[in-house]
Amino acid sequence: MHRDMMRERTIKFIASLTALCLVSIVAFSTSLHGCALHMLVQGCAMCYQSAAASGEQGREALRHGILILVFPTLALFAGVFGILYRRRSISR
Repeated sequence: MHRDMMRERTIKFIASLTALCLVSIVAFSTSLHGCALHMLVQGCAMCYQSAAASGEQGREALRHGILILVFPTLALFAGVFGILYRRRSISR
């Protein structure tokens, strides 16, 4: 019984942490509009020029693409740490 309660608390903790990360990403992406795009493409001058010339629709597509690529990364991150958390007490 105690183990089930611990597992339920762990799942709730991981779910709330993941939700907090997702909310933070969405909040920052909408408040930083052009600034976030500038920070992400400033490493390559050609990429920056291409993004700047694409117009508002192209910039919006880049923002959505960045968010779409972040979600699987966060899911993998949360999954790996969830597995590590579950196996923390297994002796070797």
